[in-house]
Amino acid sequence: MAHSPNLPASAAGTAAGTSVSHDVHATGHGVDQHGNPTFHPEHPTAGTYVKVGVILTLITVIEVWVYYIPGFTKTKLFVPLLLALSALKFAIVVMFYMHLKYDHKLFRSLFVGPLLIAAGTLMGLLFLFGKLAVRLGLLT
Repeated sequence: MAHSPNLPASAAGTAAGTSVSHDVHATGHGVDQHGNPTFHPEHPTAGTYVKVGVILTLITVIEVWVYYIPGFTKTKLFVPLLLALSALKFAIVVMFYMHLKYDHKLFRSLFVGPLLIAAGTLMGLLFLFGKLAVRLGLLT
């Protein structure tokens, strides 16, 4: 099987007669098929993780603050706002702490594709059974 230039060696396989070493050094960097170290300069630094942590903390503070506004909890915007903020935090955690932002597009799509299908299915089921529950008089 020929090595695809669009995929990393671990996902694409190797050309006939060659082998790819998957040794990992103590620093966490691998080596390519020629024994040269592979470095990932695009990975985040400690400062990036601190910034992401501060952003996640601020979003959590906003969520808690919104909950303690007496008049706002009774509005129709309360639940959608909390869901949107939670979705934003989820996306940030997945992008940075799961390194999805820095992964190959194939791996990113293998995570995001099924996630979107599951979310769409869940929303469809909520809509379907929510309307059904109202018709049956289970919800008022």
